[in-house]
Amino acid sequence: MLSIPSKLNLSGESIFSTIAKLSNQHNAINLGQGFPDFAIDPTLKKLVQEAAHGGNHQYAPMQGKLVLRQAIAKKFEKTFGLNLDPEEEITITAGATQALFCSIQALVQKDDEVIVIEPGYDSYIPSILLAGGIPISCPMTKTFKIDWDLISQCISSKTSLIIINSPHNPTGQILEAKDIQLLRELTRNTNIKILSDEVYQHLIYDKKQHLSLFADEELRTRTICTYSFGKTFHTTGWKLGYALALPPLTKALRSVHQWNVFSVNSFIQIALAEYLNNPSHYLNLPQFYQKKRDLFAEGMKQSRFKAIKCHGTYFQLYDYSALSDEPDILFAERLIKEHKVASIPISPFYSKDPNQKILRFCFAKKETTLQKALKVLQSIH
Repeated sequence: MLSIPSKLNLSGESIFSTIAKLSNQHNAINLGQGFPDFAIDPTLKKLVQEAAHGGNHQYAPMQGKLVLRQAIAKKFEKTFGLNLDPEEEITITAGATQALFCSIQALVQKDDEVIVIEPGYDSYIPSILLAGGIPISCPMTKTFKIDWDLISQCISSKTSLIIINSPHNPTGQILEAKDIQLLRELTRNTNIKILSDEVYQHLIYDKKQHLSLFADEELRTRTICTYSFGKTFHTTGWKLGYALALPPLTKALRSVHQWNVFSVNSFIQIALAEYLNNPSHYLNLPQFYQKKRDLFAEGMKQSRFKAIKCHGTYFQLYDYSALSDEPDILFAERLIKEHKVASIPISPFYSKDPNQKILRFCFAKKETTLQKALKVLQSIH
């Protein structure tokens, strides 16, 4: 029998696969994985159909269709007043995770240290390890704020990269002006690069504003920012995203991207370019999702779950300590098996179990789905 050693010292499937499988087995209401259960905009669907019938079926350029890169540049000019170069500063990717992976492979050398803020998206650490880097875990505070004092202590002469995520998955927290200032101070006069995961940039609530690192004149000289059309337009299965970076960092990113997937879906790029020409398609998203967040949060007040404040993404954390002392994975599994509602435990977002009694619920669902789940969750005592 063949012996195939793993390049990753990680075993088993991801928590998302585990929960999805269990949810399907028990026919549970799935508030676990981060994908909507409602239809995409018919306008976007029509544009995709038109683009498909238009013959756009061959390889796109490695960096992406120019028309889409131009549309993205116009979007950032409108939202941040930025003057982006579509040729040298925008790269279309096969989803944001591929952009993250290629960025990490490009920027991290063997034995480089990478600051990872936890809880954090589960693709970061495997990507760092595959690049030969060393992930340095920096847990958030108990109130899920970035612990800048801890990050300062963790920075060394070997620190190559800091990974930032705002709006933050899984906590729903967002960067504030003081965070930007502290990040500037920590990285000034260093060779530290920044990877800014901004896939939920348009899903931000309570009249707050998304603070993109690319909008900061100083930080963008050392930052690659990644984005997701799937998260923005409810099309997670299309796996289309993009990255912004100044030319030197774009060159580094593309040096990996071209050998990874080279280019991504042609005709959907054409459709998205046209769709972006109407700013309401992304500017109205905060109101759309905040309504869902508020509906779910209001209903959960009648349960024994305790909400942890959320200002962005389509996830809400809830403390279940009033219901059980079980570890979060076991409680999440029991919630599926006995009550038919799926959530995601928070411990897999850490490299070391923080022993928190917290679950993540996705509210990117139809109102009927949320109401059905609420009825169940309110009944648990």
